[in-house]
Amino acid sequence: MTFNGFQETTTSENGSDLNERETIEADLLLEGVHRLYGYDFRNYAKPSLMRRIWHHVHAENLDTISQLQNKVLHDRSCFERMVQSLSIPVTEMFRDPELFRTFRREVVPILRTYPYIRIWHAGCSTGEEVYSMAILLHEEGLYDKARIYATDMNDRSLKQAKEGIYGIEKMKLYTKNYLEAGGTQSFSDYYTAKYNSVMLQPYLRKNIIFAEHNLATDRSFNEFNVIFCRNVMIYFNDTLRDQVHGLFYESLSRFGILVLGSKESIHFTQFSDCYEPLDRVEKIYRKIK
Repeated sequence: MTFNGFQETTTSENGSDLNERETIEADLLLEGVHRLYGYDFRNYAKPSLMRRIWHHVHAENLDTISQLQNKVLHDRSCFERMVQSLSIPVTEMFRDPELFRTFRREVVPILRTYPYIRIWHAGCSTGEEVYSMAILLHEEGLYDKARIYATDMNDRSLKQAKEGIYGIEKMKLYTKNYLEAGGTQSFSDYYTAKYNSVMLQPYLRKNIIFAEHNLATDRSFNEFNVIFCRNVMIYFNDTLRDQVHGLFYESLSRFGILVLGSKESIHFTQFSDCYEPLDRVEKIYRKIK
């Protein structure tokens, strides 16, 4: 229709104007979160990020991203809930067992030559992968000379990781993964069952340091022989992915080992010629430059 000689435009809910409006709203939300709270989601991959933002809009019983922005900026508890929503943990013990079997075969012999071993699990989530590494090193006689740094931006996930308490219903899958990963003992020796939960043995935590670290904003904090970062960078856009690869390159010692997720790669990054593959299928690389 027209009003005072101007044509009023209307679009459907799926129209381009609405999509552009949503993009603007999301950009303003993420910019506000970064400036006020220091959490930087601005270079996360947009499709999955938008799905999670809208999920949280509905979880807060709101109608628009702008309403969420207003609430997040004035209510820290809403912001904290949003961080949990945007960093959904997906992990399990000895996830992708063949990777851990390959790690035993290809990487452990290298680690045996070191007087001291530093390993960084970046984006450790609730800690299952970290404890898997502790068990593997224990069985290979390397744990006493190792220090594992387990970091994540999600403080709630880190709290669970520090406790080392998991649902007993997961143990059947975890036992299967452990055996397929080349485990040499009875997996039940590594935990104590109580009611509906299991607690991992305390000695598995003795050489693990859990700490908050945000890959998008924080810098290198040590030099490592091994860096694990699996299924984290799939949520980043190219800019942030390159930035994080730079962080890992800077943090790895000479001939250090980088382990990525099955859908991740160092190819098409500026660091691709700085590594050689130890196993192309399992995405295990060694720094050579």
